[in-house]
Amino acid sequence: MRTGLNVFAVALVAILGVLSASIFTVDQRQYAIVFQLGEVRDVIAEPGLYLKWPMIQNVRYFDKRILTLDSAEPERFITSEKKNVLVDSYVKWRIIDPKLYYVSVSGDEARARTRLSQTVNAGLREEFGKRTVHDVVSGERDQIMEQMRQKADLDARKIGVQIVDVRVKRVDLPLEVSESVYRRMEAERKRVANELRSQGAAESEKIRADADRQREVIIAEAYRDAQKVKGEGDAKASAIYAQAFSANPEFYAFYRSLEAYSGAFRNKSDVMVVEPNSEFFKYMKSIGKGGAKAGK
Repeated sequence: MRTGLNVFAVALVAILGVLSASIFTVDQRQYAIVFQLGEVRDVIAEPGLYLKWPMIQNVRYFDKRILTLDSAEPERFITSEKKNVLVDSYVKWRIIDPKLYYVSVSGDEARARTRLSQTVNAGLREEFGKRTVHDVVSGERDQIMEQMRQKADLDARKIGVQIVDVRVKRVDLPLEVSESVYRRMEAERKRVANELRSQGAAESEKIRADADRQREVIIAEAYRDAQKVKGEGDAKASAIYAQAFSANPEFYAFYRSLEAYSGAFRNKSDVMVVEPNSEFFKYMKSIGKGGAKAGK
């Protein structure tokens, strides 16, 4: 009885071993290639539980996620100006055809990275060689990256890989080139500053001249208006004086004489030397005669 149980247990263990060797799982982050006697039998892209023939078939897994190829050291490229630039870039890529990927690079990620690195560097070298330092630093970087991605993707498809993105993290200039560029940029900034200063000075002179002209015009117009008002006032005063004089010439002459006397003898110390029969004393004499007659 015990011998029968041992045989059953051994058989059960053997069956479980065969089942475990026949079952495999595929994660949602992976591709699985099933090989039969060294040849590709099936490519599995969907996650789940699958069966294979034990001892005959084996499975290899490949990453389905987007991977990053980051250059360890900046690469030196030459621009259209024959100047060196140091470029630090990275590439985002993923496997889209596991079977072609395996056939092309034997499923070796290191070989795939080497192939992609060579493709991207060659493309960047070509694109940078068409442009100036200014273009690659700021002017056309996005355009360069898009063209580079398209070209690299065409080559990567040959090994079952898609290039998702190509980006330049940093573009540096060698020390000797940096100094030359900085000096040129400094000279350009000084030229622009001097041009702005000269334009400002010209505008200042223009504004000042216009203000002076307006001032002279305002003063001249004000003087003209003042003289006009003064003339009109003098004319009205003369008319009033003439009207008053014509109404009673004798009274007007008397009033004017009184004003003359008041102005001549304003202070007690004032002295005037004139002849007694002068016309200046006409009304004084009249007043004196009137007084004498009154006394009589």
